[in-house]
Amino acid sequence: MEAFPPTSSALEDPNGLLAVGGDLSAARLLEAYQRGIFPWYEPGEPILWWTPQPRAVLRPTEFHESRSLRKFLKTTEWCVEYDQRFEQVVDACAAPSPGREKTWISDDMKAAYLELHRLGYAHSVEVIDNHGLIGGLYGVKLGKIFFGESMFSVTTNASKVALKALCELGAPGGLSLIDCQMPNEHLASLGMTLISRENFEMELKNSITLNDIGSDSMLTSDYVSSPLDVQLKAVRE
Repeated sequence: MEAFPPTSSALEDPNGLLAVGGDLSAARLLEAYQRGIFPWYEPGEPILWWTPQPRAVLRPTEFHESRSLRKFLKTTEWCVEYDQRFEQVVDACAAPSPGREKTWISDDMKAAYLELHRLGYAHSVEVIDNHGLIGGLYGVKLGKIFFGESMFSVTTNASKVALKALCELGAPGGLSLIDCQMPNEHLASLGMTLISRENFEMELKNSITLNDIGSDSMLTSDYVSSPLDVQLKAVRE
């Protein structure tokens, strides 16, 4: 028995909910990502696994740099680092902000991605000014795919610069796709597009090999539950 149900069984409402339960071990997370599944849940909920339809993606070569951003970059003294402050980026993404007093990045989620970072799968992009970290993003890279998890900015343009840096680093290195998971206006303004779940999964199959993950980390059992009505009722309440 596989670790997750077929993605075709994901719910339409809520969009993409596929499974409930399991754990956040590195093996399960790698199994999930290679199939286009990601965890997202609020504190106090069971672990929820998602594969939305359609999927929000950004191709590194199609990043949209606005005229104002291009002008800003000509004068800024910010610098960009990679994988130097991973934990700080996760903490900043988890920090409360205006309009978002609670975070879905729990201590368990943080620990899980720190482990993926230790293993070489999770990475961060950091934007730095004279006072320290002002923006960034983190996610998981498998093969030619970067699965974006979260981004933050404490000043205008910082998250845009982080995403542009990821695109510029990735495109020459063979990165073909950045998974944005769910669409929003900010990402749409930067070049995000929507593709079907089926096309997204095909890209994953063509871009991720067993060598990118390690066959010893694959799950073949310990099935997580499908989102039964009783479980959904409990989650929604």
